[in-house]
Amino acid sequence: MMEWTDRNCRAFHRVLSRRARLYTEMVTANAVIFGDRERLIGFSDAEHPVAVQLGGSDPAALAKAAAICADWGYAEVNLNVGCPSDRVQGGNFGACLMRSPALVADCVAAMKAEVSIPVTVKCRIGVDEQDPEAALDALADAVLAAGADALIVHARKAWLEGLSPKENRDIPPLDYGRVHRLKQRLPHVPISINGGIASLEEAQAQLAHVDGVMLGRAAYHQPELLLRVDSLFFGEADPHEDAFAAVEAFEPHIAAHLATGGRLHDITRHMLGLFTGRPGARAFRRRLAIDGVKADAGLDVLRAAVDEVRRAEGRRDDRRMLVA
Repeated sequence: MMEWTDRNCRAFHRVLSRRARLYTEMVTANAVIFGDRERLIGFSDAEHPVAVQLGGSDPAALAKAAAICADWGYAEVNLNVGCPSDRVQGGNFGACLMRSPALVADCVAAMKAEVSIPVTVKCRIGVDEQDPEAALDALADAVLAAGADALIVHARKAWLEGLSPKENRDIPPLDYGRVHRLKQRLPHVPISINGGIASLEEAQAQLAHVDGVMLGRAAYHQPELLLRVDSLFFGEADPHEDAFAAVEAFEPHIAAHLATGGRLHDITRHMLGLFTGRPGARAFRRRLAIDGVKADAGLDVLRAAVDEVRRAEGRRDDRRMLVA
């Protein structure tokens, strides 16, 4: 998610789950080729498994960018054919490419010719007045014929005319059944579903129909849910007992970031939703929003914010004892 899932966000989410596959922000092919690669696609080995998401519509540029990303050590290259922002429309990539399945296939074929890692496609079920039955089948068939290794389908149309990017995340109705039908038609193709899935229980239910589930806003706004991913979906021990332990385990990454001149807010802006729904969550967010943005903010600010939750939960426990 652009401007959200940067390397600090991914490092935090990796502390919460050892096994979930993480995705970068979408970065354009030309930015990878000509831009500051360390800033744009740099990542640490601790983030693995991690995939890079590319935007673009020039097969040659995408092939070159994919090769660069593979050399950097990414586990997967994902082509975005689902983002509805004004920026992608102006550059003829993202969701507008749903109208050009042959071009998307050319892009996939070019990338496959240059890399040995999986090349996947993330798309919508259609755009604007397209019929999702025909549009999704046309795109899927084209990119699979070109060698795409898997599809990730956001189960909504994108309305490029009439809705803002924010509205496109909520207003077009979800149609999970359309993605399920695609999987039924293509039983041997790995297909994951995305869009509106707000809990791990909902994700588990989807796995009766598809091969994988991608979480976006739910994982970002309520990252604590990631603490149960490893046990629920991979049958492995979760990395930490609770969110408090996860924050402590994340402190070395924060300390290293601060030591190189980074600011606390670069990281804690991705942690604001950690204690959502728990006593003290508002105080936690307020402390980080007020003190965490200061130029000299350090780990003491984060610890003080976490203590707001500890104290609130302690007061809640005291009340229960009095009632009992």
